[in-house]
Amino acid sequence: MYGTTGAITVVTGHGTWVVPATRGAWVPPRLTHEMRCAGPVAMRTLYLDPAAAVELPDVPTVVSVSPLLRELIDEATRLPVEYEAEGRDGHVMALLLRELTPHPVAALHLPAPDSPRLAALCDAVRRSPADPWTTGRAAAFAHLSPRSLQRDFSAATGMSLARWVQQARLVHAVTLLARGSSVTAVAGAVGYATPSAFTAMFRRALGTTPRDYFAAT
Repeated sequence: MYGTTGAITVVTGHGTWVVPATRGAWVPPRLTHEMRCAGPVAMRTLYLDPAAAVELPDVPTVVSVSPLLRELIDEATRLPVEYEAEGRDGHVMALLLRELTPHPVAALHLPAPDSPRLAALCDAVRRSPADPWTTGRAAAFAHLSPRSLQRDFSAATGMSLARWVQQARLVHAVTLLARGSSVTAVAGAVGYATPSAFTAMFRRALGTTPRDYFAAT
């Protein structure tokens, strides 16, 4: 899945990924998934025969899309479904597969815990990212002690609670930015008192400002 504009959110049992323009998402065969679009998204989707995808990961992966790969994807959309494997079209598709070899990049990823208690907590954070999700509040929500919450949450997601909450806020922020919301409005929507505080957090996490994010990714 590749969008030349806007942002795509891919949801699977493994978690949630946000994919801005100039990145793509690889979803393995036979994996149930959901896709949501934020902003005006021009979609390009490639469907691969599983036999042609043996070198691709067996888990969802966000990949960089080089200028060459972008052009190959665009060209693939103009080819017939059945093409001559030994002809020009076949060579285009062979090169596309070679370029599609994933080069994983830093992704806005929210891992999904298996525990029903922790999954309910994560759903609550996603619904209300602006709320002050302190360890004490989150532990009370999950009916766990603060120590048990920190231990279990880290084991289930590979992240501390604080890091997961920040990722949830970033995921929501990128989605709102893709829809055209102002930085000031987005800052308030994810719990920051000022746009400058939000921008500082955004830059630390993603290496660029909210205004430049879609141009830089």
